[in-house]
Amino acid sequence: MGAVAAVLMGMTSAGAGAATAKDELVIGAVQFPGTFHPSIDAMATKGYILGMARRPFTTFDQDWKLICLLCTELPSLEKGTAVEVTRSDGTRAIDATFTIQPGATWGDGKPVTTRDVLFTWEVGRHPLSGVTNAQLFSKDIVGITAVDDKTFVVHWDKFRCGYDAINDLLVLPEHLERPVFETDPGQYRNRTLYDTDRTNPGLYFGPYRITRVEAGAYVVLEPNPTWWGEQPGFKRIVVRTVENTAAMEANLLSGEIDYVAGEVGLSIEQALAFEKRHGQRYNVVYKPGLFYEHIDLNLDNPILADVRVRRALLTAVDREAISRQLFGGKQSVAHTGVNPLDRFYSDDFTKYPFNQQAAVKLLEEAGWTELRDGIRQDASGRRLSLEFQSTAGNRTRELVQQVLQAQWRKIGVDVRINNQPARVLFGETMRERKFPAMAMFAWLSSPENIPRTILHSSMIPAADNGFSGQNYNGFRDAEADRIIDDLEVTCADDQAKPLWTRLQQIYAEKLPALPLYFRSDSYIMPPWLEGVRPTGHQYPSTLWVEQWRSK
Repeated sequence: MGAVAAVLMGMTSAGAGAATAKDELVIGAVQFPGTFHPSIDAMATKGYILGMARRPFTTFDQDWKLICLLCTELPSLEKGTAVEVTRSDGTRAIDATFTIQPGATWGDGKPVTTRDVLFTWEVGRHPLSGVTNAQLFSKDIVGITAVDDKTFVVHWDKFRCGYDAINDLLVLPEHLERPVFETDPGQYRNRTLYDTDRTNPGLYFGPYRITRVEAGAYVVLEPNPTWWGEQPGFKRIVVRTVENTAAMEANLLSGEIDYVAGEVGLSIEQALAFEKRHGQRYNVVYKPGLFYEHIDLNLDNPILADVRVRRALLTAVDREAISRQLFGGKQSVAHTGVNPLDRFYSDDFTKYPFNQQAAVKLLEEAGWTELRDGIRQDASGRRLSLEFQSTAGNRTRELVQQVLQAQWRKIGVDVRINNQPARVLFGETMRERKFPAMAMFAWLSSPENIPRTILHSSMIPAADNGFSGQNYNGFRDAEADRIIDDLEVTCADDQAKPLWTRLQQIYAEKLPALPLYFRSDSYIMPPWLEGVRPTGHQYPSTLWVEQWRSK
């Protein structure tokens, strides 16, 4: 630890903008990844770090436009690099051709080739591999054909509007990962080199590579000599984990951290307060975006299986007051998972304004009629008690939890808070659906993102599918499934709009989760840092880290 500790101590004056060399950058993050595998478990901090060490084939840029990063050009029907075909069973489908950047090379000198692409697809479609978006590999993509070492064709299962997007096809190094995978595919997620040999240069091909990891504490990245693009501006980047957000501010002021990234850092109310006190020393940027703060509900819990209880819980919460008093009104109240910034947002759905009397009525209709010591019971004597989890050490979420706990207590609901470190909550509890009742966190999405992985019934994690998928609620709705399927093949806006509207209506009626608000992220940057452009969606600003410089 000595070398990294020296780096951190040597930068104690950098946060205040002192005139020292700016060839190193220390970034503060509130979470430490549970895994470094790019396709297993979705976690903001992991994506943020890997954004510096890898590149997806396609992604959305800062202007919310789909672009190529690892590929050379998006496939196109007009250019003939995508063609409409008919499958052997008569299904209308599409084949799309992608070419890997000619200079793309793993950090150990091996070129990134179609062998890696084919291996990635093989891992992804194995039922026990545990990848998050198993749907992409096992159903959406019915085949991949290698044309040569750098060109491949994706055979989609049907005609898809997004045939040119393979954002989640995150390529793996076949020469390193195949022996691990073939030994025992069912144990691959626990044995991947991304967790057992994290500093192996052959795992990375971005402008930086991970050179040191101290679990729970920090990750060090240094320039990757095989990177084919613009050379990065820093000799070393350290992502330091400070899970307590109050301590994050102290580290920033002391200079032990230079920059707090909006994707993984301080909450907006902390940033507002920080700006009032220290804004003259930092550049504070607020970026509203597709960040949906909500409470996932375990619908297999007998209490929460009753939609009247779910509606009562939401009706009893004064979300407008929370937004106004805690976030200065900068975080708008959410009613479904679709953000008003999205062009398919609809306002035509059921809303649940704050009304504690209405909430009590709903609970009584659901059979929770007796009050003992202020807590409701049903006819069998069962108490209306729920466990509530979130990310431990996140001051904002802990404060919101306390407000919600107090508001629910007023209608006779006993809520027990039991938080966990983010790496535990997302690494096991949510992924394996071990949360007993409620869990508060945020979904980050891309523009016009079809919510298959979080709403489709085929995406409920279970042991028999390697705990893939992100439908942690266990939401099952045949109409929602059909709409999600239809949205993927309905390209005309005037036809897609009513589908999106109905999906939002179902969400508001059934409430698989409790919507809270749409987050704005706050970026606290030293005045000498330039080139950082927040995206406002799930793909991090680090995908353009090579453009970051010190003035």
